[in-house]
Amino acid sequence: MLRDAIAYYHGLLDDDSARENQRILDEAQRREGLYFGERPLATVLRPRFLSSAQYAQLQEVCATVARAARQAAAYALSDKDIRQLMAFTPGEEALLEIDPGYAEPSASSRLDSFFDNENGSLQFVEYNAESPAAIAYEDVLSEVFLSLPVMVEFGRRYEIRAVPARQHMLQTLLEAFREWGRADEPRIAIVDWKGLPTHSEFVLFQRYFAGQGLDTIICAPEDLEYRNGALYACGRPINLVYKRLLTSEALERLGAAALEHPLMRAYRAGSVCLVNSFRAKPLHKKMIFALLSDPQIMDACGIDREVQALLARHVPWTRRVLPGRTTYQGHEVDLISFILEHQDRLLLKPNDDYGGKGITIGWETSAESWRRAVEAAQHDPFVVQERVHIAYEDYPAFHDGRLHIGRCLVDTDPFLFGTNVHGCLTRLSTVTLLNVTAGGGSTVPAFLIEQR
Repeated sequence: MLRDAIAYYHGLLDDDSARENQRILDEAQRREGLYFGERPLATVLRPRFLSSAQYAQLQEVCATVARAARQAAAYALSDKDIRQLMAFTPGEEALLEIDPGYAEPSASSRLDSFFDNENGSLQFVEYNAESPAAIAYEDVLSEVFLSLPVMVEFGRRYEIRAVPARQHMLQTLLEAFREWGRADEPRIAIVDWKGLPTHSEFVLFQRYFAGQGLDTIICAPEDLEYRNGALYACGRPINLVYKRLLTSEALERLGAAALEHPLMRAYRAGSVCLVNSFRAKPLHKKMIFALLSDPQIMDACGIDREVQALLARHVPWTRRVLPGRTTYQGHEVDLISFILEHQDRLLLKPNDDYGGKGITIGWETSAESWRRAVEAAQHDPFVVQERVHIAYEDYPAFHDGRLHIGRCLVDTDPFLFGTNVHGCLTRLSTVTLLNVTAGGGSTVPAFLIEQR
């Protein structure tokens, strides 16, 4: 059904209609602030289409992976050797000891994956468990795409359903706040660094929260002050922080005094509800997939064999890059020798980074560069991960005065609230390292469709 639907959609476009739809898309993105820095989010003319059955598959598999990840993270914190493999910094260790006042370690997260419409392959590449972006972007972008003439015409033949997520983000914030229970009325601050390309999304959330009767301030760490047992943002008292800054960046940028920053002091004193809390860190480390792809560790975690079989289909083989022996497909191997010999199926990732930074793709790297990267990875916390099946689709775009339909890599990144999926980020690229932060590419909304 999807192949026919995509072909029908593309058939509705020609040079003239593509020009008109592009004009409307551009104007709407400018009006709504749908920009990543200076770049419009969407540079193609078709959204991602999924069937209801595919979306149900995403929901079921993601929930299973997320539950297993929580088991693995809890075990990692209780086992000295595994905790050392996770490579927490002293600052992270200190923050992990603080009780956030509510139980869920990652209230809002995102599982980044490749989901192939043609063969049903679904393989995850990382778990963005600490500060996932694009929830508000996707919701507003969905509204924009529904207004395009080509989508209106497409809707005469196919039922179209958006999968919004903003209300689930707000519900998640308020549920954590109620469980924290130190105040009756939430006073919200969205906190991240100044000058970020994602600032426009903070504005979208601010508007949405205001529409729900919740006054919200956008601020940076330097705007915070802790006095008389309360946290203030730009002089206004706040008690609920939608934390968009990453723990590792906060500790690095704030330096030796990081743990005495007003945000950390208020968090430690229980004066503020922080979502996500700093206890999301174990799930966010790239090492979480090493735990979920090692049968010995999964047995120790108490993950049953049926779930292990599912994880083997969807989570790539991952290991911390350190000298020693490990297992690959049931066979014992020397890890460093194995990595050097099989670069065509492997890539190296920093254990704790984002935006595609520091990644070395084995099948796109010379043997000598790979050898140097493997050597360097043994001295910093890095993981090695097996290549996954990459999904591709054709997407229409208007440039140079004409309609073009080209092949794109398609990244499917469901949003999770707790362990439940609501909504999805889709990113497109023409290069292997698919990440909007890294530059280029396009973001599109996802819709569930069925033939009328």
